Amino acid sequence: MVNLRIRSFREGYLPRAPEHFRRQKKGKMKSEPEKPLQRRLPFPIPFHYGWVIVALSFLATLNSAGIRSALPVFIHPLEAEFGWSRMSISWAGGIALLTFGAGAPLTGWLLDRFGPRRVMLGGLTLLVVGVGSTTLMQEFWHLILLWGLVVGIGGAGMSSVLVASIAYRWFVTRRGLASGILSGASSTGQLIFIPLLMMVTVGAGWRVAALTLVAVSLCIIAIIGYGMRNEPFEVGLEPYGSETGSSSSPGQRTKASPSIGSRETSDGPTAPAAMGIRDAVKSSTFWLLSAGFFVCGGTSAGLIGLHLIPHAIDQGIPEVTAAWTVGVMGAMNLVGTLMSGWLTDRMDAKKLLAAVYALRGLSLFILPYVTTFSGLFIFAIIYGLDWFATVPPTIYLTGKTFGKQSIGRIYGWIFLSHQLGAFVSAIGAGTIFDWSGRYELAFLIGGVMGLMAGVMSLGIKSEYQPTPTQPMQPGVAPA
Repeated sequence: MVNLRIRSFREGYLPRAPEHFRRQKKGKMKSEPEKPLQRRLPFPIPFHYGWVIVALSFLATLNSAGIRSALPVFIHPLEAEFGWSRMSISWAGGIALLTFGAGAPLTGWLLDRFGPRRVMLGGLTLLVVGVGSTTLMQEFWHLILLWGLVVGIGGAGMSSVLVASIAYRWFVTRRGLASGILSGASSTGQLIFIPLLMMVTVGAGWRVAALTLVAVSLCIIAIIGYGMRNEPFEVGLEPYGSETGSSSSPGQRTKASPSIGSRETSDGPTAPAAMGIRDAVKSSTFWLLSAGFFVCGGTSAGLIGLHLIPHAIDQGIPEVTAAWTVGVMGAMNLVGTLMSGWLTDRMDAKKLLAAVYALRGLSLFILPYVTTFSGLFIFAIIYGLDWFATVPPTIYLTGKTFGKQSIGRIYGWIFLSHQLGAFVSAIGAGTIFDWSGRYELAFLIGGVMGLMAGVMSLGIKSEYQPTPTQPMQPGVAPA
């Protein structure tokens, strides 16, 4: 168990201070006190600060998802005001998804190099600039530049690569739960923002809705700037679930690679200290995870995330009602993602991943036959349970295969495949609609892809090891 002491509620949750490190000076060992660690917590709390980090990251990801999911709400107003076609607007959304994914490997490197705090603040700032500037656009290329590129790049700072980095920096145990909570932030953002944005858009116009997003983002930037920290040692803590002194000390960490430290047996099989993409592509696990995530992005962000609301409105369902249905889907996804994170800590992750993909595919076979609100509501419940539930087992399998030292950069490349799938699906569904006036064929193709991803996931070569309830002693191999 973690050796802890709580001095007072005001001082917060702090472990016993580590012994001073010895330095070698002129060939002799001399005991010298190091510069004291910053032990004052930004928020005085009686529990581990890692859960505050999860809450702050959840808030930033929620806000990012709210902005990135706003384009479907604006599709019909943009068609009416500028005369742009559905396929043209889909190109802007698809480019944003692709840019969001293309920025994931860079985000992984930036997270390993500078830490989550700077990456989150930079990403949120770009989101503010992008969505705020859209209120001034007059030409279609403005939409491509501002939404497709600026918003896409800014959103990459709060992608699931951030989820992986936070889970492996701040947690030794309960990583699956932490990943599940953060993975549910995207759907929660849609749950909150999409219905509200639709009501504001219907009542006051899409520009007022965009400026509302700007105001909310500025408040969140201030909160993140005050409370976010990169590593547990910055507030005098060890990662949640580790023994005091078991993780690398501040003096042993380098500025260039803050997340690289000694290998821990609780992370599964040992891996190279800093595995690069050239080594990762030699593993079949990398390609199977990437292929599955390609399908995940294609059947979620690219297809449902961008085209479900326009499809519902085309079926005669009122705008606000359609938006609230997506909110219900987000609420169910929060339940499903938390359950996925909980199960990831307790069962074979590849089997869980296969089941989630299979449920995704089966739910999409229902959607072509949905023409009423009641049918859409049933679909929202079924689909919502697995919307982002693929993330916790995918992160677990990535970290277990390639090691926590490389999870930022390797998972960044896997996430890129997710957004490539989203890009292809967004453009493909828009093209199918302009060609046929309907989305049914796109939904059926998505259902087949989901079932294929389930089969591929079963082929992942992974040796299952349940997360230990007690931290392992150094040098003791897992049973």
